[in-house]
Amino acid sequence: MDTALAPVNSLPLTPANADGFGSRLAALPAGRKLTLGIGLAALVGIAFAMSMWSSQGNYKVLYAGLSDKDGGAILAQLSTMNVPYKHADGGAAILVPADKVHDVRLKLASAGLPKGSIVGFELMDNAKFGQTQFQERLTFQRGLEGELTRSIGALAAVQSARVHLALPNQNGFFREQQKPSASVLLTLHPGRTLDRTQIAGIVHLVSSSVPEMDPKAVTVLDATGALISGAGDAHSAGGLDAQQLQYVGQIEGNYTKRVFDILEPVLGRDNLRAQVTAEVDFSQTESTSEAYAPNQGLGADGKPAAATLRSHQVSEASGGGSAQPSGVPGATSNQPPVPATAPVNGSAQPLQTAQAGGASGGGNSRREATTNYEVDKTVRVTRNATGTIKRLNAAVVLNHRSVTDAKGKTSTTPISAEEMEKLTALVKETIGFNADRGDSVKLINAPFKVEKPPVEEALPLWKQPDTQDLLRTLAVPAALTLLAMIIVFGAVRPALKAAQPAKPQRQLDAVVDDVQALPSPTTAAALPALEAPVVDMRLNQARALAKENPAAMANIVRGWSAKEAA
Repeated sequence: MDTALAPVNSLPLTPANADGFGSRLAALPAGRKLTLGIGLAALVGIAFAMSMWSSQGNYKVLYAGLSDKDGGAILAQLSTMNVPYKHADGGAAILVPADKVHDVRLKLASAGLPKGSIVGFELMDNAKFGQTQFQERLTFQRGLEGELTRSIGALAAVQSARVHLALPNQNGFFREQQKPSASVLLTLHPGRTLDRTQIAGIVHLVSSSVPEMDPKAVTVLDATGALISGAGDAHSAGGLDAQQLQYVGQIEGNYTKRVFDILEPVLGRDNLRAQVTAEVDFSQTESTSEAYAPNQGLGADGKPAAATLRSHQVSEASGGGSAQPSGVPGATSNQPPVPATAPVNGSAQPLQTAQAGGASGGGNSRREATTNYEVDKTVRVTRNATGTIKRLNAAVVLNHRSVTDAKGKTSTTPISAEEMEKLTALVKETIGFNADRGDSVKLINAPFKVEKPPVEEALPLWKQPDTQDLLRTLAVPAALTLLAMIIVFGAVRPALKAAQPAKPQRQLDAVVDDVQALPSPTTAAALPALEAPVVDMRLNQARALAKENPAAMANIVRGWSAKEAA
């Protein structure tokens, strides 16, 4: 009868038989030792790379928008200072560690970098000995331009600015002095604009900073080269300025709101579109008239009142006759003058002149009277108000009515002509329709085309900018960590596992299997002589196990008893 024997467990049972870790490591094959060495060296390199990556920290912008010349000078200075740096935005910005930004800026400023930055009156602090009057005047002009550039650049809508001043040399010997002028070039932020008040503020800022500069001598351009100052002077004769356009917009908006407020309760929300156009007259007219008329009032007795006397002046002159006859000899000259029968003022009175000695001689007299009466005078000055509405045009589009039948089906029907007339009259009353003024109101009925708003598809998580930035930040640490895990589990761990001694539990399980595989006494005699030493060795192992671990041996015996009882 053949009996199969289990293989002999060669692992030692006692710690005394176990070798040290160094001896077990030395007993490993050469290939395993090489793999272990390479893995440990790779782990050290990865740990060093991780430490260098973590030591870099957060980088912040040192300078942005530099010219190539200033950027190269700053990089050379940073290399001299042993300060790490990086580029961003395609080289448009220079980044340094966040904790060194302010320190590096101060050191670069002390070195005069960047040179392309805006400078002001600090140029006067570095005045050189022996400079000419022209150089001094040019330095002052550069400083003034820099200060104005800084002030204009402080505006929220202005991205950058340049100021050019033309300051003529003043000379007292010139009869006519040339006035200074200025030009300002503005670059605005994307989507930003300047209104007329802001442009006027820039013009007055520049003109007030330079003596004897007229605001009309300041020119402001935008980045496209378009003139944005002085445009109001060119259109003042026939166009409207910003305030007038704003006033017209307010008028049109108020009338449009009135139309919506009166029609929405009848037609429903989003069922009408209205637009009112106003033609406003901003011309200023002033007229003066003087009217003269006779006094036409009535007195207390009901009769026309007498004219009001303003002044009355009477002048009389008389002269005595000559004792000797004069004139042309004859009968006519010897007779006295006949009294006047139609005097101008007053009654005619004979003029008698007595001559001495009883003889009568010739004489003359003259009387003048001037009477002035008050005349009515009316002076009327008329000034027409500006911003008068000359004409209103209203255009209103009404949507078809929606009707739902008993089955719940919705359909649209046009508005009847009678209702359109009523709505037209309602709109006319709302805007204050005046036919004499030439106003017009037009209402039409048409179905609205309703378009569904496009649904914006949400970007996947991996396409979102924040996620991509996070992935870029964690890419290097994650790659180094993954590489370290591959090295540990692929090279280091197998080598260390091979060098470790067997666990006592594994030894115990192996011995128990060997004991259970021992032949019974009845079959031991039938074994060949060659297998007897093997059986004796297993018995010795079982005896050693019983001495070191009696509990395990008791469990084995208990298991045998249970099998035999079964």
